Amino acid sequence: MAATFSEAPSFYTAQRVSFLGGEGIVRSYRYEAETWTYHIEMALGSKPDCGRVGGETTVVLIETDLCAV
Repeated sequence: MAATFSEAPSFYTAQRVSFLGGEGIVRSYRYEAETWTYHIEMALGSKPDCGRVGGETTVVLIETDLCAV
């Protein structure tokens, strides 16, 4: 069975978006469960005194949770 898309995504890779709780950049997206799902990389804050433990924080949000910046 082939997937059918009802419409094109509203946001694209490398686009800056905002959402409740912050801002970030779209790193990837895909159509699943009849909606577009986006992986958003949040911006880094200032470097803490103890240094960074890992990479950036990535959140997964659906299209209705996002706004273009």
